[in-house]
Amino acid sequence: MRTRFAVPETLYRGKKVAFLTRHGKEALIAPVLEPGLSCVIHHVDTVDTDQLGTFTREIPRDGSQIEAARKKARIGMELARVSVGLASEGAFGPDPVMGAIPWNLECLVWIDDDLGIEVTGLAQGEACSGHLLVKDWEEVTMFARQIGFPEHGVSLRPENERDPRIQKGITDWTDLAEQFFRALSLSTNGRVFLETDLRAHINLTRREIIRRAAWDLLSKLRSLCPACGTPGFSVVERVEGVPCADCGAPTHEIRADIHGCRKCAHRAVIERTGAGKGNPLYCDTCNP
Repeated sequence: MRTRFAVPETLYRGKKVAFLTRHGKEALIAPVLEPGLSCVIHHVDTVDTDQLGTFTREIPRDGSQIEAARKKARIGMELARVSVGLASEGAFGPDPVMGAIPWNLECLVWIDDDLGIEVTGLAQGEACSGHLLVKDWEEVTMFARQIGFPEHGVSLRPENERDPRIQKGITDWTDLAEQFFRALSLSTNGRVFLETDLRAHINLTRREIIRRAAWDLLSKLRSLCPACGTPGFSVVERVEGVPCADCGAPTHEIRADIHGCRKCAHRAVIERTGAGKGNPLYCDTCNP
């Protein structure tokens, strides 16, 4: 007889989930997870998360992206005195294919000490990020319009990207003008360094990617292990080998996903339907 496991809504119904953030991410996460899991997202804001690392380089992040999110989750859980916690961490760089497009990877780490599991939600996409060394207001307005100001905020500092006299969170044209001319008056080289403010509460594009990561996390938490019923049964490995369309040899394209449990050893290989024939571009025989 097939074992009947509790559905995720029952597992987390009324459960308080600590979420440490100072940048408004709770407004993105709660509308996804609360109805999907029947949990309660408990916002913790008594710690300045910028002290754990800043995108503007004053404070380097300690450890990897997931390690940073895990640390935030643990701090929130300790402060809220709960056994389930959640945290978000973003990373920016070039896109993983061509390396030419600004890219944003967002991860959400869910820690459940009652079940002894950790589940990660991920989303990525083109980022709204950029920087420019400017000398006049015309260049400032050009940069601001290119990044979609004021829906995407601006940070600036005199002289160069290493100057410690930084002004963050600029989301108003009047404030931008005042801060620019002030920084220009402080600059010894007649330049001001502008960059997109990447913090979630003033970066519209990043907020959307965080929201997508929340949906990914929800999907994983609602997927139960067929063997033990633990949430988070999802892809842990991918298998290459779609046959090449020209020669039939295995390509590097993905033909199957291996789903695994976060608690027990259960694994399941799920073949990708409709994979068809592989692109010779990814075939070592045709394209060594």
